[in-house]
Parts: sequence; C-alpha cells; structure tokens
Amino acid sequence: MSRIRVMVVDDSAFMRRVISDILSESEDLHVIATARDGRDALSKLEKLKPDVITLDLEMPVLNGLEVLKEIMSGKPIPVVMLSSHTHHGSRATIDALALGAVDFVAKPAPGKEMTSVGEDLKRKIRMAARATFSSQSKKPQQPGNDSQAAVHPKFQCALVAIGASTGGPGALEKVLTALPADFPVPVIVTQHMPAGFTGAFADRLDSLCKIKVKEAKHGEKLQKGTAYIAPGGFHMEINNDARIDLNQNPPVEHVRPSVNVMLASAIKVYGGKIIGVILTGMGKDGADAMAALKKCGGKTVVQDETTSVIFSMPKAVIERNAADVIAPIQEIADILIQWV
Repeated sequence: MSRIRVMVVDDSAFMRRVISDILSESEDLHVIATARDGRDALSKLEKLKPDVITLDLEMPVLNGLEVLKEIMSGKPIPVVMLSSHTHHGSRATIDALALGAVDFVAKPAPGKEMTSVGEDLKRKIRMAARATFSSQSKKPQQPGNDSQAAVHPKFQCALVAIGASTGGPGALEKVLTALPADFPVPVIVTQHMPAGFTGAFADRLDSLCKIKVKEAKHGEKLQKGTAYIAPGGFHMEINNDARIDLNQNPPVEHVRPSVNVMLASAIKVYGGKIIGVILTGMGKDGADAMAALKKCGGKTVVQDETTSVIFSMPKAVIERNAADVIAPIQEIADILIQWV
C-alpha cells in the first residue's frame, strides 16, 4: 500500500517537530514537508501535492481558516485541523468544518503532551486520505425496483432522526438550512464530535437555519420545528414521555454519542413513525437501527456516494438492504419535506 504523504502546517517549530515525529512512527504515513505559516504552506502546495494536510488554526500571516479557504477554492486537498478547547477555538473549528475540513483533533490541555492525541491524529489522517470532494448532483436512487423517492401519502411521521460522522457538519448544514420554519416534527441528530464542540456547532446551525437548532439538554421535551444535537461525550436517547435522556453509558462500537443508541430508543417510543437519515461518515454506526426502523415500517434515506466525504456509514445501511432512498445531499431536505 502506498504511503500517505502529509504536510504539517504549524507556526510553532516545536509542534512541527512533535507532530512529524508522531506521524513518522507509522510506516504508512510520510511527512513530506512542514510549513511555518499559511503563506509558506500555500507556496509549497502546488509543487508538493500532499495527500493530506494537518493545519493549525491559530497562525500569523495567514491563519488556518484563511489557508483553508484558499485550499478549498482551488483543487481541494483533505485537511485535518488542529484546534484548541477554548470557546474561540471551538467556534473556529466549526467554521473550518463548514469550509470543508475533513475532521479535526483538539490539542491536549496545557500540561499534557501532544502524544496523548497521537493515535487519534493518525487515524483521522488515514481517514482523510480516503475523502472525496464533489458537488455533483444526481437524481435520487431507489434500491428496489418499485420504490419511489417522491411522496408516501399514507405515511405518518412523528420524528426525523439523523446520524452523521466524518463530513457530517457540512452535510447537516445543507439539510437543516433547507427545512422550513414550520417543519411539523422534531429532528434529533447524532453527529460524532467530541465534548466541547457540539455547543458551538449547534449555535452556528441555529444562526443559519429557519428551524431552531440547539444542543440537547437532559430532560427537555421534544418540540416540532426544533433540531436537537447530541452533546459530545453523551448518548442521546428518547424516553416514553418524548423527553431527552442524556447518559454516559459505555461507547457503542467505539463511539459516544451513538446513532444506533439514539435511533433504537426512538423506535421504542415512535415505532415506524420515524424517518431515519444516515449521512456521510466513517464506520457503520446507525446501520443496525436503520434496518430495525425499515422492518417496523419507518422510512430510511442515506446520502449517496458522490456527495459523501466518506461513504462508509451510508454504505453499511445499503448493504443491509435498509435504504428506501439513496440521494445526493442536495435532495435530502426536499425528500424529508415531501414525506413529512
């Protein structure tokens, strides 16, 4: 297997060295260059053409967001951001994901070494190397011969449940911003994201959407026209009173929050009166619950491969024959509106 060629961009010489040393421990990762600031990075990109870039957010000359805009406006290259846990850092990180960064790694808290997040960084670089960038639009696809994407007039919907991981922030923005203010059911969302960042993510979406978007709070009752984002580090379940139950039960398939946990709990309350949606992401979280939802009469939609940054999560649903519709991200909100 060919090695993944990485450029490390950070204004700290110490951090450039530490990150390079961490990545060099793995035979499949090769640091081909470092850059001391954004301008230095842009000057090297065209010649070196790395497979993945690690990009610090806070730099002089050109900061990480300015560099990312330049990268994504030309021939996009997968970028993994390095961000701080500060309020400003979390907001800037969410902006970076909206601009097209594949993922991010939060720098360790003061007093902890960068090596503490080294494995996470290497995993996300490997994942980013598989990312695709495309805005090509296609017609929704129906896996079965007689399934239709348009309208199911007898379907009674009480809830929309959405799961996403890598590439999800941008995909969720496209879906949620297209929903009308009078969207008649609640929307629950599990986006794989660490603690400390989902609040800023929800705030950004709320500022852009016609519906209300918020980070979910324990015990609050679901309301129509509102999207609830599972907080990082917590499973979000729905109880029999249609209230949100947040807990820190063990991760399921290595993730917390889990799409499977969220959707399985919703099925117990709403049965088949749910539209389940799986967007771009690595892994197979959500596939089991989507299969259960389809079996009990719910409706299921997955994002297509062309518009997914990482197709693993939608693909896992398709492989279980649990997708009613496979659609480009641009079409998913319209499908939800038609079905609801």
